[in-house]
Amino acid sequence: MNARQQVVFWLVGFLVFGLFIYLLRPILLPFVAGMAVAYLLDPAADKVERLGVSRNDATWVLTVSFFLVLLLVALLIAPVLYAQIIGFITHLPDYIQSIREWVTPRLELLRARIPMVGDPAALLQNTQGIAQSSLGWLGSALAQVWNGGLALFNLVALLLITPVVAFYLLRDWDRFVAYIDSLLPREHADVIREQSRRIDSVMAAFVRGQALVALADGVVYAVGLSLVGLQFSLVIGLATGLLSFVPFVGPAIGGITAVLVALLQWGVDPWKLSLVIGVFIVGQALESAVWQPRLLGGQVGLHPVWIIFGVMAGGALFGFVGVLLAVPLAAAIGVLVRFALERYRHSRIYLGPSSPP
Repeated sequence: MNARQQVVFWLVGFLVFGLFIYLLRPILLPFVAGMAVAYLLDPAADKVERLGVSRNDATWVLTVSFFLVLLLVALLIAPVLYAQIIGFITHLPDYIQSIREWVTPRLELLRARIPMVGDPAALLQNTQGIAQSSLGWLGSALAQVWNGGLALFNLVALLLITPVVAFYLLRDWDRFVAYIDSLLPREHADVIREQSRRIDSVMAAFVRGQALVALADGVVYAVGLSLVGLQFSLVIGLATGLLSFVPFVGPAIGGITAVLVALLQWGVDPWKLSLVIGVFIVGQALESAVWQPRLLGGQVGLHPVWIIFGVMAGGALFGFVGVLLAVPLAAAIGVLVRFALERYRHSRIYLGPSSPP
């Protein structure tokens, strides 16, 4: 098989695999989640195995412990989280009315100074119409997702199938790796192994490290905002931590939301607003000075814009499953692109036909 045939073979293989994933995306969530759990726990399983414990026993202990901790955390925070979400939805009309009452006189003043601004009532009405349309679209989209027949199935599958998938993948992880290695084309096996090690290094540094960073951020923001006395602090803090894996987006959304809630809760109170902003400054300082150096270990080679693009593209193509797969795929593609560019710079296409191969 010549080089052209090899390229065609691998391209067709990747296209078929991508089409397979796309067609099965509605049922992939528990399997992707189980694979993620197995990948996260594999280093710990290897360490336990080196202590003389069998792989099967190590897998049992780690899997049961992991999901028990998740269950305990869910039981502790779920009631408070549910109450805060319901409270936010209940108070949302009051918040919109408060914003309207606060904005109207300022728009009147701005119109008096700048005639081009237009009628404040019309501006507010248009803004309110856009907001209502957006909320209506979001509600109908959620209703369609729920009524699509897969929402309940995915929820049950996530709760029941994910632990089973995680257990079996974690138990046989080394066997899967060895089997895949045995299928590599012998001529290029060393190159593929080297690129696979680079991909694993980037993914381990970013996925495992960023998961711990997100957890630490969520705890800091939730506790800090709770101490300040901000309403819905748990929801805002945990959501900010969860979104922090997307650079700049999570803290920006969380900070803006927290400031808006603070304005609606206390009005223009410089002291309270300073405390809320201070929580986010402290959180960002801890992330930059402590969490990232210790948990991420420096640069991992993923540009923030590339991560944002990957998350948005994955969400658009595959929904929530795509969001879960976005960062690992972005890491893999980034490594492969750098490898391709390295080969290109050493090729005759770049150096010229007279250069040595």
